[in-house]
Amino acid sequence: MPTPTPRRPDDLVQLLTRAERLAARRLQAVLEKEGCSIDAWRVLALLSDGEGHHMTAIAEAAFLPPPTLTKLVDQLVDQNLVHRRVDPFDRRRVLAHLTPRGQEYRQRLDRAVRADWPPLGEGDDELLRSLLDRLAATLAESARV
Repeated sequence: MPTPTPRRPDDLVQLLTRAERLAARRLQAVLEKEGCSIDAWRVLALLSDGEGHHMTAIAEAAFLPPPTLTKLVDQLVDQNLVHRRVDPFDRRRVLAHLTPRGQEYRQRLDRAVRADWPPLGEGDDELLRSLLDRLAATLAESARV
């Protein structure tokens, strides 16, 4: 019996790209019904931990350039979903937090996304999360070398 040919990196990139685009399309459809963009959803998800985050960390987590993030956060502030506070440890920095209305909105979005998201199978969601986390860490580490 022949051994399977190992996947080439371009095969893996192709699969990751296809999965990301299909997931983003599905996510976008759910979020649009709630009046939210994927970028705003990422920001709200990060801020939902209640710790407050500075703009640089939010930009990195949301995969947005700083000027785009600033405009988005301005919109979220205008919608009373996010508020800004001066960082008590570094008064030159500003921390963003969810407002109570933002917390409720984020929870509603989370319920809508979870209701529409297809399960992979028992244990597969955690396995995929673990493998993707390990891949991201490996790629990040090899980029530093």
